[in-house]
Amino acid sequence: MLVKTRGIVLNHIKYRETSIIARVYTEALGVQSYVVNGVRKKGPGSRIALFQPFTLLEMVVYTSAKGGLTRISEFKSAHPFSSVPFDIRKSSILLFLSEMVSRTIKEEEENPVLFHFLYNAIIFFDEQEQGFENFHLLFLLQLSYHLGFGPGSGAEIVEQVAFSSNAQSATSAPTVLALQAHEHLFNLLLGEAKPGVVPNGRVRRELLDILIRYYQLHVDRLGEIKSLAVLSEVLSE
Repeated sequence: MLVKTRGIVLNHIKYRETSIIARVYTEALGVQSYVVNGVRKKGPGSRIALFQPFTLLEMVVYTSAKGGLTRISEFKSAHPFSSVPFDIRKSSILLFLSEMVSRTIKEEEENPVLFHFLYNAIIFFDEQEQGFENFHLLFLLQLSYHLGFGPGSGAEIVEQVAFSSNAQSATSAPTVLALQAHEHLFNLLLGEAKPGVVPNGRVRRELLDILIRYYQLHVDRLGEIKSLAVLSEVLSE
């Protein structure tokens, strides 16, 4: 059976000589994995660029009652990026966020509200010309509500992280007072935050570290976020 749907590429792995297995969050079918033939072949026929993290696609896909791997019959870009491929800061942010989404969204069923949030956020980010340094923080805060553990305040984030068993046992964890110093910034981000609300890259990294710890409390086996080191380096200023 063929289904027409929009999709958000989460990641892909190499498969055989010229193909890939792409993991895609689809509007109609939730998270699915597809074999895509021939997209890695050399020369002008290569279409691997369409399967970079958070690329937006229009697809016609095969479905199977047995589940498992299927194939994409047709695909094309649903929104060609105007800025992301040409800005290392933007591409690093989307790489990080795609990894976070890939690790937190597992459902193999449609969720139109969540899909539309992700789809529209990606387009909005691509169209922003400046003041996007905090986008990943705002995105993760908003995503947490769609996942069912959105905080009511900055204090709620900080208290859960500060008094978790992992934080209490880790000698390198920030002190409770150090964490509480960021409550007001989280409150601002939860409200209508202006671009300059986070003063510098160091504070931005500290806020992100707290947010990732917060996610780890609510998402089973979140694991190591491999793209975090690159993001931290790119947004260090």
